[in-house]
Amino acid sequence: MAEDRDKEFRPVNQILGAKPSLGPIPADQIFPWAIIALLSYFIVNGFFGSFFPDEWQKWLWTILIAGWGMATWWILSGGRSWRFLSKFMGVPTWTRGTARYKSFLEFRYERQNRKTKRRHRRSSK
Repeated sequence: MAEDRDKEFRPVNQILGAKPSLGPIPADQIFPWAIIALLSYFIVNGFFGSFFPDEWQKWLWTILIAGWGMATWWILSGGRSWRFLSKFMGVPTWTRGTARYKSFLEFRYERQNRKTKRRHRRSSK
């Protein structure tokens, strides 16, 4: 009976461990791509809108700039995004050091103790 259980296959959910996506577009790229598309729209239609005589030229350049920006962002941050994006995180700098304790309340006593302490010379062996 134990041998029968070992021979049976267990169904495995194929979605476990997969990244979420909307078709071929990874879900972590949607928000940056939306920002890139809006920026390209505002750049072409806002700043350079008077340079284009036709409306279709504005949309053509908007799509070209948005596509270039999205492709660049996908190359830099797609797949193993930590390789590129981890460069912008601040890493703490660890140093070794000691600080002498300084009492704020007994500052005068510390000065007096320094004067009264005896210094012993080390004897050479």
